[in-house]
Amino acid sequence: MDHLLNHATLDAATAKSDSDAAQPSFKQAEKIVYENNKLHKRLCRLTGQAIGDYNMIEDGDKIMVCLSGGKDSYALLDILLTLRERAPIHFDIIAVNLDQKQPNFPADILPAYLDKLGVAYHIENQDTYSIVKRVVPEGKTTCALCSRLRRGILYRVATELGATKIALGHHRDDILETFFLNMFFGGKLKGMPPKLQSDDGKQIVIRPLAYVKEADLTRYAEVKQFPIIPCDLCGSQENLQRKQIKGLMREWDKKFPGRVDNIFAALSTAAPSHLMDRQLFDFANLKATGVADTNGDIAFDEDPCAPIGGGTGNVISLHLKN
Repeated sequence: MDHLLNHATLDAATAKSDSDAAQPSFKQAEKIVYENNKLHKRLCRLTGQAIGDYNMIEDGDKIMVCLSGGKDSYALLDILLTLRERAPIHFDIIAVNLDQKQPNFPADILPAYLDKLGVAYHIENQDTYSIVKRVVPEGKTTCALCSRLRRGILYRVATELGATKIALGHHRDDILETFFLNMFFGGKLKGMPPKLQSDDGKQIVIRPLAYVKEADLTRYAEVKQFPIIPCDLCGSQENLQRKQIKGLMREWDKKFPGRVDNIFAALSTAAPSHLMDRQLFDFANLKATGVADTNGDIAFDEDPCAPIGGGTGNVISLHLKN
């Protein structure tokens, strides 16, 4: 299971050809196998850690994995299948794809892939594409309406299938991007939680890839050679605010290593008494108790005279198990 490169791939990497210089040596091929296995183990470890931290999957659950045809959902399904084999509890998995009737959508790819895996699946056919194209003016982003329509349909399908959890393929970068989008454009400190109750109150939605970086998923998709299906509706839009945020985070990663990691860690270490939300903390009735508070009035927890930058000397650890 851990060997991600099959024999054919390894043979291709080590076989003699007319251009030996272009072919990796046996030693190089071994290193590739090692690195790919290391990646697989890291993805399983991080996913398992997130599932455990937020109690995402319980004994007897039926997990509906939403499979879009993108790299993230393919990886989610693949990793959950691996973890199911190792888990001390029993849970079922059913893959669900919403065919939104986009032009040129290759409807045969996902069924063929899932049949080969032997995974139970359901294809839901709903023409949301026509609705979005009719309602959203030309040049405007379609994500909000498309997402809302898709969400409602998936909630209904989950109920019909008897699923107890809906698993989405959002990863760490998605969570951070959503946090910044809400802060910059919505005026809210709000992110994308790893686990939440659905809008209708009937479902529990989980994001098992919450600790996983997008770069690792991109590489994993290449290793596994997932049959990626591009989104012709929203994936082709260049004027998305999310893409601007993604570029900002990429720039931070280059200039200030550790900054993005610190921000992600901060999402799980909030101090309500040091923010300004009166509903989150009862400022109005706050009284002096005469007892020292370890979370007292400290504006910044580190040296205020430290150099401005990514804080690489004080990177907050996520304390993930090795």
